Amino acid sequence: MCDYTGPRPIPKIDIHTHILPENWPDLRKRYGYGGFVELEHYHPGCARMMIDGRRFREIQANSWDPLTRLGECETAGVHVQVLSTVPVMFSYWAQPADALDLSRMLNDHIAEVIHTWPRRFIGLGTVPMQAPDMAIREMERCVRELGLSGIEIGTHINGNNLSEPHLFPVFEAAAELGAAVFIHPWDIMGQETMEKYWLPWLVGMPAETSRAICSMIFGGVFERLPKLRVAFAHGGGSFPATIGRIDSGFKTRPDLCAVDNDVLPSAYLGRFYLDSLVHDSRILDYLIHLIGPDHIALGSDYPFPLGEAVPGRMIESMDHLDDDVKSRLLYRSALAWLNLEADRYFGETV
Repeated sequence: MCDYTGPRPIPKIDIHTHILPENWPDLRKRYGYGGFVELEHYHPGCARMMIDGRRFREIQANSWDPLTRLGECETAGVHVQVLSTVPVMFSYWAQPADALDLSRMLNDHIAEVIHTWPRRFIGLGTVPMQAPDMAIREMERCVRELGLSGIEIGTHINGNNLSEPHLFPVFEAAAELGAAVFIHPWDIMGQETMEKYWLPWLVGMPAETSRAICSMIFGGVFERLPKLRVAFAHGGGSFPATIGRIDSGFKTRPDLCAVDNDVLPSAYLGRFYLDSLVHDSRILDYLIHLIGPDHIALGSDYPFPLGEAVPGRMIESMDHLDDDVKSRLLYRSALAWLNLEADRYFGETV
């Protein structure tokens, strides 16, 4: 931890950061078919994520090297990162046994990092959601054996919304385990029709997150599992800005919207968490008004370029927010979502 002098800044826990192992096996060779990510290291500290010979993303050492990210955390004043895999690694399309094998590799790596630096990192696992029974067993291993605090999952599972009955046992098991669930967009709907202008990331990702929230509300997941602790990436995507429309549709067409849950969607505001990654202080003010600071947690999407370059800087710059609200946004809401105690990470400093 940093050696502070003078007035102590409010601690920061960043709930939305991604990490990969530095290397993994040739998955095409391991499983006998393609579609998986390969990591091509072409220069010290630089690598390409490749899928079947096509470049998916350029990454740097902060994507895999804990010491590099710890140095960047010190510079940014981030005390704790919550680690999760890069969503393209979910591999829900793969054979279930292969996705489980890959999940175990990714989860073991995150566990190794958090056990090496237990006061600096918290871990979320990935599970093969295309096979709910396998997903539950791996989630149990993540929590009970590896010491991870929960799981990260996608906004849909091979086109199946998160309200689908066959997925409910995963959420039920998470609630029983006390595992936090982080929901991140992936495999973006309609991306084949909006290839220009980076629209899948700018338009599709926010819509994906709203899709997930609406599915869980309309499907009664939150109603049936009041103890389930879920956080959604990117400030809830387009959901917060369209809650009025969603409520109106629910009221005017209950024959279509209220078939599985007859509770008004806005009644669930404050029942789930959002990260703070909205890039605009006016929007963050709106979220605070809409769901309250107790259910908004700092998230930066580190280390990727569409994230917040200095995690928490926007919150810190909002002078009209008092320290109580800022402390909720910067670390206290994260601890509540993760069901963890502050002294585990900060000792007597908070």
